Formats: sequence, structure tokens, C-alpha cells
Amino acid sequence: MEGSDAMQDLKATVWIGKQGLSESVISEVILQLERRHRVKVKWLRNADFDPQSLARSTRARLVMVRGRTAVLEEHKKG
Repeated sequence: MEGSDAMQDLKATVWIGKQGLSESVISEVILQLERRHRVKVKWLRNADFDPQSLARSTRARLVMVRGRTAVLEEHKKG
């Protein structure tokens, strides 16, 4: 993903609420990474959430964080 234009073109498909990072969110991100290879995540202002934790939990690469939006990419095996 090159620059912010690519981030803007990607639609958010995962939203994190005030409950923060849950097992169901982690499972959903893993599923989406397998299908789409790249996932855009948004979270509420009052959510207890750390994008780095999500990347570690899903074994993904954190590509970009801007405000309350993050993009994760499937970690290439190899």
C-alpha cells in the first residue's frame, strides 16, 4: 500500500466499539485477511484499542495508522 491515497480507497470492513479488542474481532480480522489480504479497521474514540495489539494478535503487518483508522495486511509467509 503506497501512501494515503490507497488507504482512502480501501473501505473499512471492521469497526471496534467501546468493548475494544475481543476474540470475535480478532477472528473476523483473520478471516478477512485470508479472503481480502488487506483490512481497514476503524474504532470509536472511547474504545480501548491498540492497533499494534491487533496486528500481533492476527499475525498481520500494520501498514498505516491515521487517527482512529488502521490498515492491516496479511503477513506474507516465506
